[in-house]
Amino acid sequence: MPLELDHEAGIRAAAADGELWNLRITSVPAPDEARGYIDTALKSRDEGHRFAFAVIEEASGVVLGSTSYHDILPDVKRVEIGYTWYAKRVQRTHVNTTCKLLLLTHAFDTLGCNVVGWRTDNFNIASQRAIERLGAKKDGVIRGNVLRRDGTIRDTVMYSLHRGEWPEVRSHLNYLLSRSHGL
Repeated sequence: MPLELDHEAGIRAAAADGELWNLRITSVPAPDEARGYIDTALKSRDEGHRFAFAVIEEASGVVLGSTSYHDILPDVKRVEIGYTWYAKRVQRTHVNTTCKLLLLTHAFDTLGCNVVGWRTDNFNIASQRAIERLGAKKDGVIRGNVLRRDGTIRDTVMYSLHRGEWPEVRSHLNYLLSRSHGL
């Protein structure tokens, strides 16, 4: 569901589950920064370069985290998926696989994208493994291109998935979800 101001309390609670804002390699808001996080996402949506979603558990309506399309390039039909984080209690569950299946299906089948990309901190090994489990291919590393919240400069690992690879990846993600809840 599109991220809205109504999700503030849920974003705050999801981020607090595991004190995710203390992780050096992510951009999860501290609970008292939830409103600013949402305001920034909404401004980016208005500017056309990021579209943020609240990840919500369907059965309970509880906010589990957030993810976004970003670096949206309509002329080349490319989006990236990022700004993704989940409450600690749902990390390494079917949640990420389900979200990525939904986002990729929308990107390729509805938006007509040619390429979907991801980027992550070179020290975020868990994120790299998760992206690779999805079937994305590693494009390379951009060295020294982004400041982390602690002021250090990160190297960024880039991944992509092309339209022609999508049918096999879709089958793989559906298989993972049917077999072991996406783990």
